[in-house]
Amino acid sequence: MSAVSGLLGLACRAGQIALGADMALQEIRSGKAALLLLDAAASEGTRKKLLDACAFRSVPVYTLPEDEISHACGRDGRMAAAVRKGNLAKRMEELLSAEGEK
Repeated sequence: MSAVSGLLGLACRAGQIALGADMALQEIRSGKAALLLLDAAASEGTRKKLLDACAFRSVPVYTLPEDEISHACGRDGRMAAAVRKGNLAKRMEELLSAEGEK
């Protein structure tokens, strides 16, 4: 999972990620999100809200191990991250699909 964590950290530094459930939801609703990364420890309410928005807008969702989003981005307590459309999102999706993390 280190390659995905590395790309996630790079995307955070590049400003290509909306961190947190509320910011991620805004990105999904605005159509800017290419994919959603969800922490395995996210609450059911957060999970349902984001999964419903992603299903409606056909945004792929990947669940990452607990605290991986927080560690990769350097911010504690982040349960969701919406990756904006672009090359980083494409590469991240390729890696996640190959690992079967969906």
